[in-house]
Amino acid sequence: MEPITNDWERAVAFHGHSCPGLAIGYRAAKIALRELAAARAGDEELVAIVETDACGVDAIQVLTGCTLGKGNLLYRDYGKHVFTIGDRKTGAAVRVALKSGAWQEDENYRNLRERVFNGQATPAEKELFDRYQEQRLQFILEAPEEEIFKTEHVKLAMPAKARLFNSVTCAYCGELVAEVRARVKEGRYACIPCAENYSRGWGVK
Repeated sequence: MEPITNDWERAVAFHGHSCPGLAIGYRAAKIALRELAAARAGDEELVAIVETDACGVDAIQVLTGCTLGKGNLLYRDYGKHVFTIGDRKTGAAVRVALKSGAWQEDENYRNLRERVFNGQATPAEKELFDRYQEQRLQFILEAPEEEIFKTEHVKLAMPAKARLFNSVTCAYCGELVAEVRARVKEGRYACIPCAENYSRGWGVK
């Protein structure tokens, strides 16, 4: 197995494949770290707010060290390729947003993508789609950043660091749940899925 020698290869290895979406997060992370003069976070030195759950978030995690598990990756469900990285030590933050012109999709491309994802594409169509994707990937990786990203230093109210919470046992499924996320149902602790299951008590032992 060949050694992984650079950040792009590490991002691809983590994500599982290379694609234009991953390249967006990779370029955004590189820009943010440069603008902040920061290195990858070993703990919670940096915080990332991502406005998409698409492929690019994996590159953000790999390059910045901001991860869901450490609590310094925050997801906002806005459906936008926008990434804000903040440095707790300096208080500085950078917002990197994909420009609309960098992600143009004509009707032919959208139809082709739909056929590929629905399993209806012919081998020739799959090959054509792969060529389109490779062209988009290379453009995102190589284009001057000012052509594809809007980068700005912003004020960011740094979120509190991740906390550890006691666990309680859900009285309905028997599984552990963080106390701060537990609900009370019929006077007993319940996890969110059990609390939302409105059964009026029938079948509960």
